[in-house]
Amino acid sequence: MRHVIALDVGGTGMKAALAGPRGELLHRARRPTGREHGPDAVVAGILDFAAELRAYGAEHFGTPASAAGVAVPGIVDEARGIAVYAANLGWRDVPLRDLLAERLGIPVALGHDVRTGGLAEGRVGAGRGADRFLFVALGTGIAGAIGVDGRVEAGAHGFAGEIGHIVVRPGGAPCPCGQHGCLERFASAAAVSEAWATASGDPDADAADCAKAVDSGDPRAQAVWQQAVDALADGLVTALTLLDPSTLIIGGGLAEAGETLFTPLREAIRHRLTFQKQPSIVPAALGDTAGCLGAGLLAWDLLDRTDRMEVSP
Repeated sequence: MRHVIALDVGGTGMKAALAGPRGELLHRARRPTGREHGPDAVVAGILDFAAELRAYGAEHFGTPASAAGVAVPGIVDEARGIAVYAANLGWRDVPLRDLLAERLGIPVALGHDVRTGGLAEGRVGAGRGADRFLFVALGTGIAGAIGVDGRVEAGAHGFAGEIGHIVVRPGGAPCPCGQHGCLERFASAAAVSEAWATASGDPDADAADCAKAVDSGDPRAQAVWQQAVDALADGLVTALTLLDPSTLIIGGGLAEAGETLFTPLREAIRHRLTFQKQPSIVPAALGDTAGCLGAGLLAWDLLDRTDRMEVSP
């Protein structure tokens, strides 16, 4: 059976799959990244894991993988196949695409983790059928993926979709990016956790605890939550004004609050719109499989381009 390797590299673990031509996951596996051993060990672990997946495919499906797709965090130069920088993995300027292609002997596509997950959500998840979508992940930070006609826009320099660094509160809290008042300092899962830990007096409280307290009617939690929703709505309306997507997909840890988040968020966005059209605002559908599914799509897209080049005159 023809298949591809799909690898999603995270800060602490790697999720991988062998994906069939219709996107079906034929085999799944996980490994720790081993970041505690340094960036060189992380890269070696990725190469070894990919080689194991290739061998598994050859043994169980009669042929090795035809291509590989890999999603990694941080700054990614997708055109050159270079993992430029990832603070949580410690690497800089790793030519990961070429290293993997040499090790595996097959073509490799390299993508940014959020954009890759957004690609999967747009094509086979919550945005299926939408010609224009915006995927936003609310996790430790906030990042996005801009979907246009079945692909995700990386931008001229690989920074497209960094919605978390839209300034929504000028002069506000400092952000590691160097600005003040960035969206992710107010509306990420990490920001809500920090605010609720302070408001509740419990240093171990997190965003999930805040959502539960909102549902129980705690006014302190409701105030923290509303501040986050208002900041998020301000940032999203800026993005909607620029991009005019038909579907807005919200994922990440904060989205797990369900309608505790989505009901006030839809209302806050509606109140801020004037001439703009409100898109369909939906939760992400693929969960933690999005990265693998997206990496598989990158690999199949690469094969499709290669096949077209081979048959063109």
